[in-house]
Amino acid sequence: MSENKEQLIANLKENARNLRQLALTMIHKAQSGHPGGSLSASDIMAALYFYEMKSDPKNPTWDERDRFVLSKGHVCPILYSALIEKGFINKEEVYTLREFGSILQGHPDMKRTPGVEISTGSLGQGVSAAVGMAIALKRDGKDGRVFTLLGDGECNEGQVWEAVEAAFKYKLDNLTIIIDNNGIQNDDMTEKIMPLRDLAEKFNAFGCETRKIDGHKMEEIVYALDELREIKGKPKCIVAKCVKGKYVSFMENVPKWHGLAPNDEEFKQAIKEIREGN
Repeated sequence: MSENKEQLIANLKENARNLRQLALTMIHKAQSGHPGGSLSASDIMAALYFYEMKSDPKNPTWDERDRFVLSKGHVCPILYSALIEKGFINKEEVYTLREFGSILQGHPDMKRTPGVEISTGSLGQGVSAAVGMAIALKRDGKDGRVFTLLGDGECNEGQVWEAVEAAFKYKLDNLTIIIDNNGIQNDDMTEKIMPLRDLAEKFNAFGCETRKIDGHKMEEIVYALDELREIKGKPKCIVAKCVKGKYVSFMENVPKWHGLAPNDEEFKQAIKEIREGN
């Protein structure tokens, strides 16, 4: 790896660490939110917002921007953290998560929050929205791309697969679907709720150019994005093996942290581990 690439990876890892701290800070202050999935998606979000996607915080509706759809809308703290760090949102808003009248609601609101492309939260619908955006960009002759992040539990929804079929039909090479494959959904392990089998094989069978990676190895995330950027004529997919609650020892792979806010002591311990970790 070149020195420039090494520095890029180091910078992205630091970006991801900052996102984790912000996300947990807002969840702790609100005493409400979803820490587990926010943490599992933090490395992916850092790579998207600080490496891959074109955007302009001063002009959130810039025609040539890339679009991001957070299909798993309940992990909006990690999206809000990225938008804060990129300059779309004032950092003081961190302390207003889920408050009445705040622009940082419990699910993303496109009418209130700069940088949010579509209101999400009804699981399984994000790919459909992203497909619609990608078709519109193609129709209008624009170069913008669309990225959407799903939880693996969402892939229980039939609508996901209908949307992927449409993405293949319309040769949406401006669409990248990313799966946060952390193995846990709201009630329990995904394999207990509804076995998913090999998601990479499934997306590949549905016509996507698919890569299977470790979603916490920044080098692998960047490499997959670099590779898929060059693929033409069909949609792309990254199945990222992640750990729910990653980087906080007592949260990792524990289903209850899907939607539980840390108390004061837990928050201090979590922030300490994030600051001292990779």
